[in-house]
Amino acid sequence: MRDPLWKMSATEQAEAVRTAGISAVELIDSHLERIAEVNPRVNAVTQILAERARADAARTDRRRAAGEELGPLAGVPFTVKESTPVEGVPTTFGAERFRDLVARADALPVARLRAAGAVPIGHSNMPTLILAGMHTRSELFGDTANPWHPGLTPGGSSGGDAVAVATGMAPLGLGNDSGGSVRIPAQFCGVAALKPSTGRFPADHRILGPDDPGPASQMLVTDGPLARSVADLRLAYEVLAGTDPRDPRAVPVPLRGEPLPGPVRVAVVADPGGHGVHPAVRGAVQAAADALRDAGYEVCEVEDVPRLDEALDAYGRITVTEFAPTWPVVRKLLGDGGDRYIAGAMERTPPASADEFMKLMGTWMSIRRSWAEFLDAYPLLLGPSFTEPPVEPGLESRDEAGRARVGSGMRLCTVTSFVGVPAVAVPTGLADGLPCGVQIVGRAFREDLCLDAARAVEDRLGVLTPVDPRPAGPTG
Repeated sequence: MRDPLWKMSATEQAEAVRTAGISAVELIDSHLERIAEVNPRVNAVTQILAERARADAARTDRRRAAGEELGPLAGVPFTVKESTPVEGVPTTFGAERFRDLVARADALPVARLRAAGAVPIGHSNMPTLILAGMHTRSELFGDTANPWHPGLTPGGSSGGDAVAVATGMAPLGLGNDSGGSVRIPAQFCGVAALKPSTGRFPADHRILGPDDPGPASQMLVTDGPLARSVADLRLAYEVLAGTDPRDPRAVPVPLRGEPLPGPVRVAVVADPGGHGVHPAVRGAVQAAADALRDAGYEVCEVEDVPRLDEALDAYGRITVTEFAPTWPVVRKLLGDGGDRYIAGAMERTPPASADEFMKLMGTWMSIRRSWAEFLDAYPLLLGPSFTEPPVEPGLESRDEAGRARVGSGMRLCTVTSFVGVPAVAVPTGLADGLPCGVQIVGRAFREDLCLDAARAVEDRLGVLTPVDPRPAGPTG
């Protein structure tokens, strides 16, 4: 008896559909059965698109029967974060106010995945408006559980996608990341994720009206895929990358850059900024470093990354200043208690004046230059996505100590988003029954180097998922 189809990788699923090994309808039905089995236990998929997914799959099967060439993701189902439009489906942002905000068109990354043959099978949960915290809890849909331990957060804000991928409800998830939102849930749930360079994937963030957002939202937010394996992540990357006239930020850069001479140098920083790191996370970084050394990389322990604390301060001040004018309205949309996380930031960091903001923009460029120089010497950087194992749900919204702890934990994600460079999160194994992982950061537009190194780690340390959701109980 063969394994259920949902256990196959995205690459295997697409190949089987293209070669008539399985039908696309069979593949979708297998995933819908898996959703029915496990989603009630983890609450990751919020809007199940069963009938339209079956219809899309049936069209794929008819095209194959007619001899048409199918795309690289033929028949492969994927989840889509509640903030990313899917035509004809509400884009709720997890908020009651937007329950009926039906999308008129697919978001650009959704359209690119569909053009490659992939099938959206459901929307996925996220913190309300992305702003309610790191934990995936929304006003409309409630809490998403970590499949490894329901008493711990799956991370966020793309936590619904990470859980769906980890539990086999879909082989691919489409999230987004402006400071760790695909990488942190990837680490907490034991899957892989890619935050691309700014300008690598085309997007259009004019969701609630005709106006474009400010510079922070333009430059920090990137769409990013999640998958169970690095090979599947690479497949999604190759589909999502490109240009589109609706996004003048997206640039026509080759998917793979020129080979680097000699062994690739990897800087290792287990404790960015020296603010502390959990022993399990330090062990994950060491395991990944050993794997890369075994694969022929030149692994170099370095003192620290460039200007971390200065970058964190600039990131916070720029984002708060951009956000401040809309905060009174947004605060009311976040629902009961959903405003605590951002309210803490607004109280702690006053908006900058016009003169201060202009100076901050210069600081931003200066920090990006420092990182470009660092990555010129070390084409890759290995470090944690989050400096602790998964924490309790809502820690960041509980009080100032919890907010500071979570903000510190995600610091390398925050800074690498700020400088616009790519990063791949990859698992390294289990510690006390919970997944551990690292991120591999690269030069701008060298996602290929990050993916190559992540594959070397995966080849030596293994893949952790799919998993069945585990019951509550002690870790270990």
